[in-house]
Amino acid sequence: MKWTTRIALAGVASVAIAAPAQAQRVAEAVLTIDMAKQGPRIEPAIQGQFAEHLGRSVYEGIWVGENSPIPNTNGYRNDVLAALKALKVPVVRWPGGCFADEYDWKDGIGPRDKRPKRINTHWGWVTEDNSFGTHEFLNFAEMIGSEAYVAGNMGSMPPIEMARWMEYMTGSVPSTLVEQRKANGRDKPWKVKYFGIGNESWGCGGNMTGEQSAVLHRRYQTFVKSPPGVEPTIEVATGANGDDEKFTEALMRDATKEVQALSIHYYTLPTGNWTKKGQATGFPESEWASTLRNAMHMDDILTRHTAIMDKYDPKGRVALYPDEWGTWYDPDPGTNPGFLYQQNSLRDVHVAALTLNIFHRHTRRVKLAAIAQMVNVLQAMILTDKEKMLLTPTYHAFDLYKPFQGATPIEAKVDGPRYVLGSIDLPMVDSSVARGTDGKLYVSLVNLDPNRPVKVRTTLTGRATGRILTAPAMDTHNTFDKPDTLKPAPYSGKTEGGKLVFELPAKAVAVVAVE
Repeated sequence: MKWTTRIALAGVASVAIAAPAQAQRVAEAVLTIDMAKQGPRIEPAIQGQFAEHLGRSVYEGIWVGENSPIPNTNGYRNDVLAALKALKVPVVRWPGGCFADEYDWKDGIGPRDKRPKRINTHWGWVTEDNSFGTHEFLNFAEMIGSEAYVAGNMGSMPPIEMARWMEYMTGSVPSTLVEQRKANGRDKPWKVKYFGIGNESWGCGGNMTGEQSAVLHRRYQTFVKSPPGVEPTIEVATGANGDDEKFTEALMRDATKEVQALSIHYYTLPTGNWTKKGQATGFPESEWASTLRNAMHMDDILTRHTAIMDKYDPKGRVALYPDEWGTWYDPDPGTNPGFLYQQNSLRDVHVAALTLNIFHRHTRRVKLAAIAQMVNVLQAMILTDKEKMLLTPTYHAFDLYKPFQGATPIEAKVDGPRYVLGSIDLPMVDSSVARGTDGKLYVSLVNLDPNRPVKVRTTLTGRATGRILTAPAMDTHNTFDKPDTLKPAPYSGKTEGGKLVFELPAKAVAVVAVE
């Protein structure tokens, strides 16, 4: 059977790729763009990342110490620094996560050989030697060109300590804390653009109700002050767990005036079952489909929580930050289950692309997001093994999406066939369109179907070139022996009847620039 649908795509250029290897039916879809309908700017911070003291995320992943045989700059891995600089990471959230709500910032300052050793009770019950602390993180953020998002401890620390941490980091007026920072090697105050008032207060941050969390947020944020004469730090309230609308309702009802931004956390599990989540590789097509369906649930979550926020904040002052999102699978066999190390495949490329497309549709509220996590944990950008490093498929997906940072989203609609497997029914093609800061029109195209190629017809004229990510198997991934198995390939189009046409292989993600 051949699927045929007409498509109208305004302002796109031509993309050409070799004919799909599958000698099977080619579906057809239509992408319609309404250039007159534009949304608020896609904030670069939507492509933010998360680095928690968890497993080998910080230690071995980012930080190896100055005496390591692994090439480093002041203790930071050179290969990881270079990769993250190239990715233009806009913001990094640290030190957690659940780790943040047991963290005492004073443990992570001063001479490293004198810092106290603690037990990381959340993640593996391993020793935390605090060799990576406030100075190491904020210097790291500066080195890769990122804004700092520091998560404060509302779960187990008094508010005065949160205030003192801010003064230590950002203070310029002479004080004991400022002098202490200078003595520890940092004369100039750091810029801390974002500060989290707690983390997951509904769970590991204190097991609170929304009402309890609202009361504590009002109390703690009162004491977190930005120094005069600098850009004020954006204070982020710990928000809901996925579908928990009651939590958002309580926070917005009871603390709207004190909330500048509200976090929300949502992870994509293949099975939806936290006891048996599913494997990162070697999975059946049923789990490919369920994972993509569950990833697309992010759109419904943002829609429903935005509606609640609109009720209490109709002018849209309060931003919504999905500052933990991504895939969560069962840990790789043979690894410490508390370290959350997992492989990363072509399926993760699709989760990343679909989620970023969703964020582009919600820019009125969504101003920041942070994928979990940066290195060696969950849906990581980078994996390391001693001196070896590889870029994951998700890294390459974010690299494709870099032109969307700061772009203006344009309304786009795809009409076409569906990808159906059992009870799962999804659109075959998803897309996001935006005008970049360079004036070019950028179009992302995602083919969710792992079996069928699709031809996307448009009404656009011009020239479109870009890159594509696809592979023969659903779980194609990179290994330390073969680190370039999955990486972007050039992608261009062709013109039929004077209009641009995209030929998109099965299970592919592409981003093109139209000129």
